[in-house]
Amino acid sequence: MAAVKKTYYSSRIEAAKNRPAELFRTVRGLLNNTPQTVPIDDAAEKCEAFSQFFSKKITLIRSELDAAVDAISEDIARAPACSILMDSFQSVQPEDVDKVLGEARATTCILDPCPSWLVKEARRGLVEWVRVVVNASLREGRLPAGLKQAVIKPLLKKPSLDPTNWNNFRPVSNLPFLGKVVERVVASQLQGFLEATDYLDPAQSGFRPGHGTEIALVSLVDDLRRELDRGSVSLLVLLDLSAAFDTVDHGILLGRLVGMGLGGTALQWLQSFLEDRTQKVLIGDSCSAPQPLSCGVPQGSVLSPLLFNIYMKPLGEIIQSFGVRCHLYADDVQLYHSFSPASKEAVQILNRCLAAVSDWMRVNKLKLNPDKKEVLLVSCKAEQGIGLQPVLDGVTLPLKAQVRSLGVLLDSSLSLEPQVLAVARGAFAQLKLVRQLRPYLGKPDMATVVHALVTSRLDYCNALYVGLPSKTVRKLVLVQRSAARLLTGAPYREHTTPLLKQLHWLPVSFRAQFKLLALAYKTLNGSGPTCLSERISPYEPPRRLRSSSEALLSVPPPSQVHLAGTRDRAFSVVAPRLWNSLPREIREAPSLMSFRKQLKTWMWDQAFGPS
Repeated sequence: MAAVKKTYYSSRIEAAKNRPAELFRTVRGLLNNTPQTVPIDDAAEKCEAFSQFFSKKITLIRSELDAAVDAISEDIARAPACSILMDSFQSVQPEDVDKVLGEARATTCILDPCPSWLVKEARRGLVEWVRVVVNASLREGRLPAGLKQAVIKPLLKKPSLDPTNWNNFRPVSNLPFLGKVVERVVASQLQGFLEATDYLDPAQSGFRPGHGTEIALVSLVDDLRRELDRGSVSLLVLLDLSAAFDTVDHGILLGRLVGMGLGGTALQWLQSFLEDRTQKVLIGDSCSAPQPLSCGVPQGSVLSPLLFNIYMKPLGEIIQSFGVRCHLYADDVQLYHSFSPASKEAVQILNRCLAAVSDWMRVNKLKLNPDKKEVLLVSCKAEQGIGLQPVLDGVTLPLKAQVRSLGVLLDSSLSLEPQVLAVARGAFAQLKLVRQLRPYLGKPDMATVVHALVTSRLDYCNALYVGLPSKTVRKLVLVQRSAARLLTGAPYREHTTPLLKQLHWLPVSFRAQFKLLALAYKTLNGSGPTCLSERISPYEPPRRLRSSSEALLSVPPPSQVHLAGTRDRAFSVVAPRLWNSLPREIREAPSLMSFRKQLKTWMWDQAFGPS
């Protein structure tokens, strides 16, 4: 029986090993720690009730917003006129379809005529048929009605929440597989258009190639550290939206698409994608009647995040017009304003900016989540923040000791101690769960699971950990040591350096430096975002020297860097210094893959000595 169980567990993990989210769900399922869905007793009645609940929730939000915009000029929702730059989507070739099918996730919907994994397995024989369907859809500017239906499964947001309170359920939607294939084709071409026209704001970091949460946070923390070094304080305001994707106004979005230069069948296809959609709720084997959707972009869709970015684009321009900086990551809005502690006008400027943001949200049919408005005062001193609390919609926002920004806990001194402690606790909890699987998994499968659930936590945004005090980083070091002992079966007191070498793991501090240097390489070679490329620049000596051609970076002079926190941890200061310490052949690596390979070898020698 144990052998059968081991084979079963191994096959499940092997099938999901290249998809972290799927692997996490698989392990959670193997441990019987599955997310809570609705009990299936009286499923038919509950389906209809949930369907009405989700629809009325969006209707109520929209009606509240409609009532609030009477006194606000709707000009801020209008897009400027633009000549047509893209009037059709290009037809796809068989090799394009084969690639899309191969990369698509096998998420079967009950509306699919056959399982999506079977379509992927048999794709060589289906490529031509799928190509004909995709090209007909693009040519006619129309998405078939059968591909615009969504199936909703209510999922409890957290296991600890009350399942009798329906506000605690999230509507998780599932869409037909073929529809997602067509969407992938459109999304690829639309993404290319956005990049070619440089349409999106550099402050938008979500759902964009080369723009992730780590880059957004590295940029934010670098700005905040440099401001501390100048003697300034900063107010960081975090805003979140309620059901943001579900309340997007189709008319406004189509206006934005016209404003960015879309027309012809390209615009017709996107209009068809948005309109005449339906959704129904599934509980057990019961389904509700379809509900028509008059607004929103479908969650679970491939294309929706891209359209949401286009919808949100004007917000960054409004915020920056007040001299306030921002980062927009999907429906998370981060504003930060830096100023002298003696300034009497700074908070008023931020308040006017927040008022403009609130007005823009209402006109654009987006609702700020009243329970997720947080403010952090970043300062070198233990400021009380009296008189520095910003006001939004007539409510004073209290200052917090720490806030969670894109999954990272930031504190007022940017020590990152709360973040490191939270990561260590979470990683140890995952290790405890993984130990339960050890009797049923071989070493390769255990290594896959430990990476997915433990070391991935240590590596998330670990570029922020460069330069942290050793006593802070030690908490993460202990996690890595425990993970190494678990995988190797070593006793508790055994020295871990040989274990790390055996597993080919770089120590925690080197992993952080590796991540930061990889970001620097991508930024210098054109694959990094503007928000990072503005922070580092090639070294240009006053006169021609031998070092001029050695791919060095300019390091900020001591006159610009006074605090140890900036000198040791700010990306714009640390990245050039670490980069310049690398051997020239690594700095001049021809590709990211080559750079990473050479960098790991060099760091391995630094950590453990030459092999």
